[in-house]
Amino acid sequence: MAAILESLLGSCASKLQNIITDEAILILGVEEELRQVLRRVELIQCCIYDAEKRRTKEQALNNWLGQLRDVIYDVDEILDVARCKGNKLLPDDPLSSSKSAECKGFSVSSCFCNIWSRRDVAVRIRSLNKKIENISKDKIFLTFNNSIQSTRNGPTSKLIRSSNLVEPNLVGKEIIHSSRKLVDLVLAHKESKSYKLAIVGTGGVGKTTLAQKIYNDQKVKGSFKLHAWICVSQDYNQITLLKEVLRNVGVHHEQGETIAELQRKLAETTEGKSFFLVLDDVWHSNVWMDLLRPTLHETMSGVILVTTRDDQITRRIGVEHTHQVDLMSVEVGWELLWKRMNIGEEKQVQNLRNTGIEIVRKCGHLPLAIKVTASALASRDLTENEWKKYLGKYVGSQSMLSDEIEGALYLSYDELSYRLKQCFLYCALYAEDFVIWRDEVTWLWIAEGFIEEQQGQLIEDIAEEYYYELIHRNLLEPDILSFSEARCKMRDLLRQLACNISREECFIGDVETLRGENMSKLRRVTAITAKKDILVLPSKDKVEVKVRTFLTVCGPQRIENTLFKRFLLLRVLVLNYTLVQSIPGYIGKLIHLRLLNLDYTGISCLPESIGSLKNLQVLSLRWCHNLHNLPSAVTRLSSLRCLDLFGTKINQVPKGIGKLKLLTYLGHYPVDDKSDNVVIQDGWKLEELSSLSQMRYLSLVKLERAAHCSTNTVLTDKKHLKELILEWTERGEGSYSEEDVSNTEKVFEQVIPPHNLEDLCIVRFFGQRYPTWFGTMYDHVCIFHPSGSYQT
Repeated sequence: MAAILESLLGSCASKLQNIITDEAILILGVEEELRQVLRRVELIQCCIYDAEKRRTKEQALNNWLGQLRDVIYDVDEILDVARCKGNKLLPDDPLSSSKSAECKGFSVSSCFCNIWSRRDVAVRIRSLNKKIENISKDKIFLTFNNSIQSTRNGPTSKLIRSSNLVEPNLVGKEIIHSSRKLVDLVLAHKESKSYKLAIVGTGGVGKTTLAQKIYNDQKVKGSFKLHAWICVSQDYNQITLLKEVLRNVGVHHEQGETIAELQRKLAETTEGKSFFLVLDDVWHSNVWMDLLRPTLHETMSGVILVTTRDDQITRRIGVEHTHQVDLMSVEVGWELLWKRMNIGEEKQVQNLRNTGIEIVRKCGHLPLAIKVTASALASRDLTENEWKKYLGKYVGSQSMLSDEIEGALYLSYDELSYRLKQCFLYCALYAEDFVIWRDEVTWLWIAEGFIEEQQGQLIEDIAEEYYYELIHRNLLEPDILSFSEARCKMRDLLRQLACNISREECFIGDVETLRGENMSKLRRVTAITAKKDILVLPSKDKVEVKVRTFLTVCGPQRIENTLFKRFLLLRVLVLNYTLVQSIPGYIGKLIHLRLLNLDYTGISCLPESIGSLKNLQVLSLRWCHNLHNLPSAVTRLSSLRCLDLFGTKINQVPKGIGKLKLLTYLGHYPVDDKSDNVVIQDGWKLEELSSLSQMRYLSLVKLERAAHCSTNTVLTDKKHLKELILEWTERGEGSYSEEDVSNTEKVFEQVIPPHNLEDLCIVRFFGQRYPTWFGTMYDHVCIFHPSGSYQT
């Protein structure tokens, strides 16, 4: 728990420092109370490192840490309340103008409400101050050493960024020999009837890395018509797995298809074709025997490669050849360590050899632990003294972990800044073998307040730096099927580590199994209810729910409306793929909410009360087929940074998108020139983009409806813009007139992107000529034609 508290205290102190001089706080008159909170938090922060080092199982210490954790979360929440109430009292706030006027007109009741708001916040802060004071006077606290540990807030620049997607970093003669031997074996049986071979070994020993080496081999790629890489988790879902195989081989599947229908589709696809199938991390033999064998055994020719920890599984499956991956020898492990650190000088290699070999032994000869440790050492000086200091931290580091998780992994976590620790632990909320998308997880981190803002830099760019640092520290691993690092996964052992550290705050599973006392402690929940039609929350009337993040996995299912009433402290609410049909009006009560994801749901409208969500940063409405309009309240979401409408056919939008000056992501901006000064219109003018200077991603749709602009600089001044999509609508019948063609060419000529643009995508442009600026400024241009083909 102390490991979590270190991150919490650091984050809380940083927020307090930033908010104390905020206008909204000054108008409430609670500046001094918050300064008192800050002083006490910083005092405790100095001692928490000693509590972390002790890691005792003493119940008194654990109780003290639990009380401290709860009160720090309470501080974080009152800061939101204070800012929200203070903003309402500011004269430039839309909701405060009427109240100010009433006060000037001697409306006693209105003025009394303002005084009550100030008093309510002040009383709550004083109560928290008293709690923190009592915690700091506890006899447990007096036993800690007062020492300030040097801790970084963000990523380090010492790490060398390099991709291991194309060629996994393998060293040692035996590894090279093993990969060549297995490649030859695969090629020798490419025409066999479902030839099966397996790679077996303990967790973290390098089974998946060796399988990647075989899967990416050019001879293997050229010898099979179909290829598929499937990660099989312990609790895999049969329908999801079949869909993933079909997706790998390029076959579309429909929503609601049964197992039998998917199996039949897979059999038809693979019949008479050579197929190389990798089943990675298999825990149960029935994934082949009961699910895939009936479909593939008779229809396909080719090879099935299985990786597993259990050799009993290979016998049940009927594997013809088993390759055992053993622990690395000391010399090979040392070679992996110094090569991962890019130590080029032979003298340095020799000087560090003895200490390096000791580190390899401490890593249990596991490649995963060695690679993670190499990344942690990369931020230290290349001296024997520094490495010995690192070795010294091993004392007691394994006592809090299960037998399977090596101390090296914990030490690599311990080397992270407190902000990176929060980001790493948050990834444990994803299910086993789940593909994590960079853009999705960074928005989640931002919403939870893990990312430190820096002057002159967008918070999204900083969040991406955090993401890439976790990848290059080998704490997250790029997805094998991704050509970039935009998708990743968390390795089993590292996920176990993260789950173990955050076990008192995070829950992943069926929420109906939660007891009241457990529910009251949780801050983050991933609800997995794959076999149920409705997600039911445990009914605990007297239990105060303090959940900040609520995610759903393995829909579709219906959601109880009580979710919106009971989870009042939510910052992140992800209900994508669920059977949500409507959003209740009292969602406006969720004043802490930063992220609302309703992708792939059946909602048909959003309530006007959504405008009360002043902290909302992300509103994701992808592929909501029943949603055709946005309420006027959307333009009151002053903190909004992401509005994603991709795949949602919006026909009516509120006037004033330009008010949302913090927007950095705008997906599927419907263009229309006929506003006629009405509140609700068919689309937004291009000119309304002028005030959105922080834009990083922009997708414009229905460009055939755009009119000639009064300026050519709508996009040119957007220095942060990285990706731009320009899309025209395909004509249903007939063709566009000459006037339409001429107009769209003029509009295209005026939509001049900035020079910093990285990707430009043109979809269904029906003009006869491209603009004069086109082709000379960009290397990364993609053009999609109406037929569906594209060129780059």
